[in-house]
Amino acid sequence: MKTPPVTLITIAEKAGVSVMTVSRALNGEGAVAEKTRAKVRAIAAELGYSPNLSAKMMKGSRTNVIGILVNDLQSAVINEIIGAVSGAVRRLEMDLVIYNSIGGVDDAPNRGLGHMLQGLCDGLLLILPRISDVHLRQLEQRDLPVVLVNYWRPTQLPVVRGGNGDAAAAVTRHLLQLGHRRIGFIAGSAFTGQSQERQRGYEDALEGAGIAIDPALIAPGDFGRRSGYEAACALLTAADAPTAIFAANDEMAFGAIDAVRACGLRMPQDVSVVGFDDIPAAAHVHPGLTTVRQPLAAISEAAVRELLLRISGAGGEQQRVEFPSELVLRESTAKAPRRAGTAIQPPAPAGAGTRKRATRKG
Repeated sequence: MKTPPVTLITIAEKAGVSVMTVSRALNGEGAVAEKTRAKVRAIAAELGYSPNLSAKMMKGSRTNVIGILVNDLQSAVINEIIGAVSGAVRRLEMDLVIYNSIGGVDDAPNRGLGHMLQGLCDGLLLILPRISDVHLRQLEQRDLPVVLVNYWRPTQLPVVRGGNGDAAAAVTRHLLQLGHRRIGFIAGSAFTGQSQERQRGYEDALEGAGIAIDPALIAPGDFGRRSGYEAACALLTAADAPTAIFAANDEMAFGAIDAVRACGLRMPQDVSVVGFDDIPAAAHVHPGLTTVRQPLAAISEAAVRELLLRISGAGGEQQRVEFPSELVLRESTAKAPRRAGTAIQPPAPAGAGTRKRATRKG
């Protein structure tokens, strides 16, 4: 026989209180003695009580659930943010639901909001690195409790994010202080605006040092490791190759490291490599990756707080919350080689056999 569902009546009978008292104790509403509240919650946990979200939706009450709408679960940074948000939500004794919109990127924001904000959750954190301008505008036109996380393009929606431009400038100045003058930059995709901000910081630091921007040193990428490899190969086999490469995220930096080795060069003796984000793997590659650490825990907790303000209707004029990022020095950067590099042979195709290590020619 199936076990009958645990209801508020079940809990009320075991606790010896009214159903209304149980409802207030579980929802954190109304005047309930702390001892009674603790007793009711303990009994609810013991019986495995699960609130009926459909009933809550019909009543129009709060679900005590925060939602995350995401369209790139393969991103290490996004997974770090989700983990930090989960911790912040648990500390608030709330629940978290994740809506994965991969496979329907363009229409996902509207489909996700339609499903999630109609009773499933009270508000949404939007981690949408590939959202289009059209759908961003549609979100702006809807008066809904949402907060964008780590978004940098112009928007009317509230945003919580980590610093990009100043941190990227610090990376570039670090390489300049090591004597590098030809510094390559691998850009990421343009959707969130973070890559543009990081490129702006790179260019500002070069111009501040009196070094002209060389478009030949800026290579396109898509934030993926493969694109970092291909971009770095193109830079390193150019006529006047860079002695340092700054990738707009760690994944592309890992690809750049692969390219350095595939070209028969040493890191950091021949080429320095820097990333951005400080994902956990950055400390464990060899040599350790110099990168920029975003305060993802602080960003996530602030995003949850901002969303709760929007849910309660207490959100003020503040539309931007920004946390500074910091440069993390490891072993992937060193003084520039005495003689700047010129063209080297491109890496052999996979499976082409072993090659002699190429060296830079002065």
